[in-house]
Amino acid sequence: MIDAKAYPNRTIGRRRLAPADAIDRQLVAVNLDESPLSWLHRRKFIDDRQLAAGERLRRDHHLARLDARVTMRWDLAAPADSAAPRGADAQILGSLAARARFHAAMEAVGPGLADILWRVVCAGEGLEPAEKGLGWPVRSGKLVLGMALERLARHYENHSGSFSA
Repeated sequence: MIDAKAYPNRTIGRRRLAPADAIDRQLVAVNLDESPLSWLHRRKFIDDRQLAAGERLRRDHHLARLDARVTMRWDLAAPADSAAPRGADAQILGSLAARARFHAAMEAVGPGLADILWRVVCAGEGLEPAEKGLGWPVRSGKLVLGMALERLARHYENHSGSFSA
């Protein structure tokens, strides 16, 4: 059980997280204030469908190991002449599948909308820094992000019927 008193400056909630190929979903505690997407959802700037699409994109971005890294993942590296552990093979295949899903989703959103989507959803930037980084006027990011999330949600619906994060 989560003790809210232990986290006085955080909004703690529960989310079900699942790798794309897993049947059993894991319930975890998360800081709902951490994600700019969750912040926008709580304030009704984006709807449940858009949040689910954004979370799905973020999960694929993470599973594809596209985050910036300082060091190499030695646990996934194996010499060419040795047999890699089966777990590493499954991780590599899962990572490649997630990478293909991520790139297909970003291509479906389009180059004009993918920039704000990547900055806010994948990199976790707030709207103000994203607008500034893209050279956009103040408060334009919310509108453009909403359009990008709408296009992303339609992409997921067209490619997998009903979807969930």
